Amino acid sequence: MNKDRMLGVLVLTGSLAGVVIYGWLMFFSQWAMFTLQLTVFVVVVAVFGLTAWIGYTLASTPPPEPPERIENFDQQEKNTRTSQ
Repeated sequence: MNKDRMLGVLVLTGSLAGVVIYGWLMFFSQWAMFTLQLTVFVVVVAVFGLTAWIGYTLASTPPPEPPERIENFDQQEKNTRTSQ
């Protein structure tokens, strides 16, 4: 069996095991409330973390140059190439 297929089988098996364990924790254990609270907390952290990452990216990325400045740069570049 090649590596990709083996990795796929491993991911499939792990996912199915995760579903079974999560189902048991939610419906057949005394940890149901804690499991639900932990799940909601992880989802909320993921959403706010993604939102924070998007905000950081927007805040730290310089704005694009105006189109006329780019056109002037292209024109200067052409003039430089033709004069050489």
